[in-house]
Amino acid sequence: MASALGGLAGAALGGHRGARTAATGAVAGAVGLGVAEAVARGRQRPGELPPLWQRIAMSGALTAPVAWAAGRLTGAGPVAVGTVAGAAAGALGIRPAKVALGPVVGAAVGAAYGLRGRPASPAVVASTAVVAFRTLSALVFRDAQVSLVAEQVPEDQLPFVVPLEARSRYVGTDYIRDLADVLGGQYTPNAPDVGIVASLDELAGPDFDPAQVDPRVREFYEHTARFTLDIEPRWRLWVRPGYLLYRTFVARPLGQANLPMNQREVQRGMRSRIDTISTGRAVDEAVTVRGWIRSYADTDEPIYVGVYTTYRHEDRGYVSVGFPVPQGSFTATLLPRARSGGGLVLTSRSALDQPGHYLTLIDPDTRKLTTLAVHGFTEQLDVYVADDELRAEHAFSVFGIPFLVLHYRLSRKES
Repeated sequence: MASALGGLAGAALGGHRGARTAATGAVAGAVGLGVAEAVARGRQRPGELPPLWQRIAMSGALTAPVAWAAGRLTGAGPVAVGTVAGAAAGALGIRPAKVALGPVVGAAVGAAYGLRGRPASPAVVASTAVVAFRTLSALVFRDAQVSLVAEQVPEDQLPFVVPLEARSRYVGTDYIRDLADVLGGQYTPNAPDVGIVASLDELAGPDFDPAQVDPRVREFYEHTARFTLDIEPRWRLWVRPGYLLYRTFVARPLGQANLPMNQREVQRGMRSRIDTISTGRAVDEAVTVRGWIRSYADTDEPIYVGVYTTYRHEDRGYVSVGFPVPQGSFTATLLPRARSGGGLVLTSRSALDQPGHYLTLIDPDTRKLTTLAVHGFTEQLDVYVADDELRAEHAFSVFGIPFLVLHYRLSRKES
């Protein structure tokens, strides 16, 4: 794979100088990147990502053929090519400072090539911009954005991961029904009077005493199906353009994590239901999967499809929410904490080793997990009673910068 990519990149980098140079570049690229990959894999220890220098080299190689094709189609100059390449690399970094730094570095690289007396190949400019940006950002931003937690390990070694994936490219509101066929359990759509957790007592720990929770908050968690949800999203302005792109090209085609953008979309209404899978003989016996499905009321277009689980570790209870994606899952593991007035906070903001966000690839044959910890992304769900009403706030941040708060009003359904 590395040799093939290296050959393609070498051909793209040398293509502007003729067929012979392109062929020579292809051979050199295939050999160079292939050898580098072999050396990197040989030095890589279990549970580690490939070395940074190899990841940077791979990103530069990936950029070259794309930039070559874009240059042929657009005829863009070096500044434009460098700026776009740097902006793309910065956007993949997610961190706002990296997003801002990317196009600046790319433009500087493009301008430097523009000062030369001869034309610069788009592939060369773009690859240089990406490599320069990634090298500089590695020096400036020392804390890792992701880390490899485990590679090809059994499910029971990662209790904080929900190992349930989507077996097609679309998740959708029928996910739990399709999962029941795979697991061989009894499927109950829109299960009556069930909650996203069986009992808050499962979450007891040093920071949380379930006995202190307001009965209305407990009822919401243990009997979620009794409630309707009115949502008010409050997005920060800086994140809206990126979210619109993500929503158009990722969330809607995937049928997952498709949040409303504004109040006009909220007026479509939200449908909330819990689908379950049971392994016992009775419908309400031995519920093993609780899928909380939220969708737009007018079309049943999915908003969220989440599988809720609880587990205990070192005398603490945790809530893990798995969001299935093709061949894997994105899991949020949250620590319960008491809130004044009988409320309950579930948060990933903790120095403990369990809470956090985890992206997992699931081997379809062995069911073994390869999991990355996604640092910098945090969330906190706060359910409480105010003015005799049950309310919730779900806040999200990236590298300490808030970008979204979902405000909920929770009301019991009419009989």
